[in-house]
Amino acid sequence: MIPVEICQEVEKLRKEINYHNYRYHVLDAPVISDQEYDRLLFRLKKIEEQYPELRTPDSPTQRIGGGILDKFLKVQHPVPILSLSNAFEPQELTAWFERLVRIDERVENADFVVEPKIDGLTVVLHYQDGIFTLGATRGDGQFGEDITANLRTIKTLPLRIPINPDEKPLQGRLIVRGEAFITLHDFDLLNKRLEEAGERTYLNPRNTASGSLRQLDTSLTASRNISLLVYSILVSDNPIPPTQWQILKYLNKLGFPISPDIKHYSSISDVISDMEYWQNKLNELPYEADGIVIKINDIQLAADLGFVGKDPRSAIAFKFPAKEVSTILRDIGVKVGRTGVLTPYAILDPVEIGGVVVKQATLHNFDFIAEKDIRIGDRVLVKRSGMVIPYVIGPVVDARDGDEIIFEPPVVCPECNQPVRRNAGEVAWFCNNPSCPAQRIRWLEHFVSRSAMDIVGLGVKIVVQLVDAGLVKNISDLYALKKEDLIRLEGFADKKAENLIAAINQSKKQPLSRLINGLGIPGVGEVMAADLAKHYSDLDSLSRATLEDLLKIEGIGPNISKGIVEWFQNPVNQEVVRLLKERGVWPESVVQSAKTDQIKPLSGLTFVITGTLPDYPRETIKELIERNGGKVTDSVSKKTSYLVAGENPGSKIEKARQLDVPILDQNSLLRLIRPE
Repeated sequence: MIPVEICQEVEKLRKEINYHNYRYHVLDAPVISDQEYDRLLFRLKKIEEQYPELRTPDSPTQRIGGGILDKFLKVQHPVPILSLSNAFEPQELTAWFERLVRIDERVENADFVVEPKIDGLTVVLHYQDGIFTLGATRGDGQFGEDITANLRTIKTLPLRIPINPDEKPLQGRLIVRGEAFITLHDFDLLNKRLEEAGERTYLNPRNTASGSLRQLDTSLTASRNISLLVYSILVSDNPIPPTQWQILKYLNKLGFPISPDIKHYSSISDVISDMEYWQNKLNELPYEADGIVIKINDIQLAADLGFVGKDPRSAIAFKFPAKEVSTILRDIGVKVGRTGVLTPYAILDPVEIGGVVVKQATLHNFDFIAEKDIRIGDRVLVKRSGMVIPYVIGPVVDARDGDEIIFEPPVVCPECNQPVRRNAGEVAWFCNNPSCPAQRIRWLEHFVSRSAMDIVGLGVKIVVQLVDAGLVKNISDLYALKKEDLIRLEGFADKKAENLIAAINQSKKQPLSRLINGLGIPGVGEVMAADLAKHYSDLDSLSRATLEDLLKIEGIGPNISKGIVEWFQNPVNQEVVRLLKERGVWPESVVQSAKTDQIKPLSGLTFVITGTLPDYPRETIKELIERNGGKVTDSVSKKTSYLVAGENPGSKIEKARQLDVPILDQNSLLRLIRPE
């Protein structure tokens, strides 16, 4: 007997999967991520394997999901357009290979082709005597939608083959399969245009490509700059090469675009040992890809292996941990920074992204929440790239049920309940209370950090302990701490207390630039602190600087100059400076002569900036480079000295690699300017 709860779960899973198939394939408006969909399907497969009598012909595991929109004509495919089974761990690839060997011993000596698994829209392209005559979506695998007119707008799709006019045109039929997509760079440009026009922006490149190719207005499709890569031959009246590797080269010779990143392997063990390469490679591609496709190279052997359900045995998709998923936004919290800036953050239903469980993500600022219309209770898309803090992309509006709550920015500080302010023309909201406990903790945390006074062993947990115990009210109090003060705190014994006191005393030897950075003056970071230390010998001389004096220093504008003057005019900060001097935290520097004709660190170097940098706007980085003697241009060439790359770098990073131009991240650039 099959347990009742199992039957109920199967019924529920089928309804959910069918619903998500419809939203993904028909409406182009999914409300869950690919990773979440894969989990649902995997669970259903497992149950049907355990209870085969529950498997029915209409189960999502037995057919290719999808449907047809009424606005397009139906097209019957000449052969079924099948999907692939998935693997998520190297052991699953080994098990797949071993199953194939048991079916056909020739697999033991098989070689393989690996291609990126592009996250786009599958298209089937028909040619008759070398002329493009029909293009269709995959649809349900048996029937697709006729989108010929829209496909003609893709510049990389050959309307006549072969491309080379000196070669004889093909005779008879040729039907190929490929993937239509939009690059990350073109996706960003499109969203900027839509935003400037006051129109709704897209959430991800896959939906953008799919929606663009299924428009009734072909001029709209043409404006979206869709790309195409082709990877297989479905039908041919002409002889085709005997291997997948040769077929790809043959397609390319005919004029079809193929992936430049395909690789050939002599064994499955070689494929598995190269997984780290592929995981890194997918992060560098100019388009979205959620994994790789592994295919047996020998076409005849692949055909002889047949199918299992809807999946060909000879190929498998290996998916790496997802970096973009959807989850529920349970609440919006607000953090208070060391300068009083209020920053919102998302409190999420825990979700795994790229192998890491994420419970919180950044929401950038309050304007971002309003512009994207992000509401508490929304299903939101969350992205994580490399080691970058996860961030919310936007809401899945179609998943709303009406219970979502519009978020209003706070009118008082969440830590001290004092009023908040917003300066005209600025994005940030501020807490007005300089004694706010949250500001105090963030200030101390910054002061002891590696880029400032670098006090080893003094992390944020201990900072909170010191503040809560009333031992530290500002940064100068650190230098009045005694061993007996620390021993009273939880987790401290003699040795730990002695080590921390020694580290605090050691920090007194840090140069003036680090102390200036540690003060937390708004707008003054590591690089600008170093510039100020060249013009002022100690904190006393800097505190006497006027607005006019500071404006004479290259790279310091009126807003930062005003911020420096106001910081030193604040009585609380004046007392901090006095106590630092009294307690021996008083580094001095040698002021450079104004007459010195010093060679700047970036003199003679040319830079290109691309992508989003974690801590600075691109314009700030541009000013920083130019202030230190460098030149910034818009395009990568052989004359480019360095490419400075942030997140979502676009096509410039590929050009840089082709030309062997060195690539720097933000921290590498700062080290180039100010070597440790």
